[in-house]
Amino acid sequence: MKIRYFADTDTLYIQFRPAEVAETRDLDENTLAEYDAQGQLCAMTLEHASARADIPHFSYEQVAA
Repeated sequence: MKIRYFADTDTLYIQFRPAEVAETRDLDENTLAEYDAQGQLCAMTLEHASARADIPHFSYEQVAA
C-alpha cells in the first residue's frame, strides 16, 4: 500500500495494491476509484484532500489478528 499527498494540487492518492487499472469510476465530483480487470479496487484519489482528511496527522497501525 502506498499513500501519496501532492501539496501543489491538494490531492491524496491511496494505492491499495499495484495493478493495471482497467476502469476508473467517479464516486463523487472529488473522489475517484480505480479498479483492475477483475473489478477489484486498486486505488482511490481524493481531491481537496486537506479539507476532507487530516493530512498532517496521518498515522498507521498494524493490529494483530
